[in-house]
Amino acid sequence: MTGTRAKLITGTLAAIREHGIAGVSARSIAAAAGVNQALIFYHYGTVDELLAAACHASAIACVELYRDRFAGVRTLRELLDVGRELHEREKTDGNVTVLAQLMAGAQNDKKLAAPTAAALALWTDEIEGILRRLLHNSPLGDLADPAGLANAVSAAFIGLELYEGVDPHRAGSAFAALEQLAGLAEVVDDLGPIARRALRSRLRR
Repeated sequence: MTGTRAKLITGTLAAIREHGIAGVSARSIAAAAGVNQALIFYHYGTVDELLAAACHASAIACVELYRDRFAGVRTLRELLDVGRELHEREKTDGNVTVLAQLMAGAQNDKKLAAPTAAALALWTDEIEGILRRLLHNSPLGDLADPAGLANAVSAAFIGLELYEGVDPHRAGSAFAALEQLAGLAEVVDDLGPIARRALRSRLRR
């Protein structure tokens, strides 16, 4: 990515944080990026195309940042711990605001819906890979659908990020409930071979 394109991506994300999706324009992006607004149309054609590129670039950068951490996850509890860390970082960096604004804008703008969904899919694919690995030898693996579960985890994470902005206490309670489920999964995985076989048989009924 060229220096100008990188500035435009950074400026777009900054404009979303400051003005919200409804207030983003070529002028506001150019001001945040410190460039002439004509460069937006030269490099991206339209503001919508630039928004799509910024959405994708932001997701790619964050996924890459956490890929090594994801690779090191060995339990559902560790996955939840990484999720908490990611949540705090995203909130501090202002990316929760960007996500909320993009999703709000995507409700009525098909041009924004597709790139927003594609960016979220990057996260879902990462989570699905982790879940497949973690559940491979678990009795729960016979019951769970990793792809569907990954979608549910992604949706829950997004919901908790947005929920915390309006009710931190209840969002914290939801995180605590997820920790209890992770603890339950650990108990199941620690069962002896006879108990594991019995549980698998029960779950398959």
